[in-house]
Amino acid sequence: MVDARELDTDILVVGGGIGGVAAALTGARLRRRVVLTEPTDWLGGQLTSQAVPPDENRWIDTEHTAAGYTRLREAIRGYYRRGYPLTPEAAANPTLNPGLGFVSRLCHEPRAALAAIDELLAPWRSSGRLTVLTEHEPIAAETTGDRIDAVTLRGPAGDVTITASYVLDASELGDVLALAGVEHVIGAEGQDTTGELHAPASADPLDQQAISWCFAVDYHPGEDHTISRPAGYDHWRSAVPEFWPGPQLSWTDVDPITLEQRSRPIFLGEPDSAREPDLWHYRRILARRQFTPGAFDSDISLVNWPQVDYWDGPLLGVDETARAAALAGARDLSLSFLYWMQTEAPRHDGDGQGYSGLRLRGDVLGTLDGLAKAPYIRESRRIRAEFTILEQHVGVDARRPGAGSEVFPDSVGIGHYRIDLHPSTAGRTYVDIESYPFQIPLGALIPIRVDNLLAAGKTLGATHITNGCYRLHPVEWSVGEAAGALAAFCLERDVPPSKVRADGTHVGDYQRLLADTLGVTLAWPDEIRTYRAT
Repeated sequence: MVDARELDTDILVVGGGIGGVAAALTGARLRRRVVLTEPTDWLGGQLTSQAVPPDENRWIDTEHTAAGYTRLREAIRGYYRRGYPLTPEAAANPTLNPGLGFVSRLCHEPRAALAAIDELLAPWRSSGRLTVLTEHEPIAAETTGDRIDAVTLRGPAGDVTITASYVLDASELGDVLALAGVEHVIGAEGQDTTGELHAPASADPLDQQAISWCFAVDYHPGEDHTISRPAGYDHWRSAVPEFWPGPQLSWTDVDPITLEQRSRPIFLGEPDSAREPDLWHYRRILARRQFTPGAFDSDISLVNWPQVDYWDGPLLGVDETARAAALAGARDLSLSFLYWMQTEAPRHDGDGQGYSGLRLRGDVLGTLDGLAKAPYIRESRRIRAEFTILEQHVGVDARRPGAGSEVFPDSVGIGHYRIDLHPSTAGRTYVDIESYPFQIPLGALIPIRVDNLLAAGKTLGATHITNGCYRLHPVEWSVGEAAGALAAFCLERDVPPSKVRADGTHVGDYQRLLADTLGVTLAWPDEIRTYRAT
């Protein structure tokens, strides 16, 4: 009889976010046994349990996007085409955007991404190559020398210990790095070490980006859906950070790029009107005008706005009491902002204060309390890697004019996003600067010492600064995909990752596996690599 408390596999992927899903899917496709674990009951991370519609680049709907990520996006669109009463015009749109949110070309409900992920993984689960353990949190790791032998996770039925040839850390906070004593970095590196133009003068491990506890709302004028007054409401209503123009419970915030004060109300016109530069349309995940009349009584909008960025305390480098306090504070801030919108917010029509018709939609997020299942975490522990990506490799201001991003001969994928750092727990305001379209170097996935661990998400060898452009949805997918393929390649060749990178023949064969078998794009055309928006 098999002891369910002990499993053995080729590849263990810890963390079922976007990178973890991509890693597990890739390992299974390449005929390896994979175990994928996730602390919540939903796979998908940013897209699902954290409820963040995808932040993507302007070329996302082109041939430059990795085939696997394209399949995910098309599966999300297919979910709506198969099951929702779309208008004929919306159904015929090849680039359907269910929410018409202007942050992304694919703003959708978290459950749509969950369904798409289940669809992509289903055949590999049926084949027996992929085992998925949700609601399993890593609690310990066993090591021998420079190898991780096993990871123990706590689940609903007790602890399970998993031995694996390769361990991929795709967790939101780099849990395996801490448990296994893998060399890593938290917080901000110093300019005195990295030479990065926008780094602080010296390192500060507690300088970490704000987290956000997102929530979804719809709007029913004339109804009253006001929640109970949150415990910390008076604090958030009055506290004014030094770098902010006033309390967070306000329509006034800071432009991330110019750092100038600005005001953006929730509505500029009717909630279900055409796109407007207001908060309601920013991350709207369901636009009712795209569906047959009467199907929906309201749009649904996802609140991941500056007003719910929690920067009062970090999650890493502190004890469990402080971490728990930070998580509780983030929840309280989000609920306080909702309560303020319902009761005291200045209205766009000048008709008094508050929008009591704003209704919390926890059912859309799979929760009873109304908030997302997990906080949106922008910054993780990061491995000390064989190669660390610096601002000098991708930042427009840090590169020679017109040079484009660094060309990495060991590229394992591509991506693009601004270097976007939210206000931090060290009292620093936004760092939001332009980057060139970039590559993902193989060396950033490989730790300096441990032979059988790979970064498969935000745990890669970026800095506090370059994390700002390597942490977004499609890049996280590509990092996970590359890590899953690398583990399978190493098992096939019986060679560790560091020796793959050191051998040009191995690198070439591995890159052909990525490009020819998996459909991964390894390089931008020069006209895109040198592109800048301003």
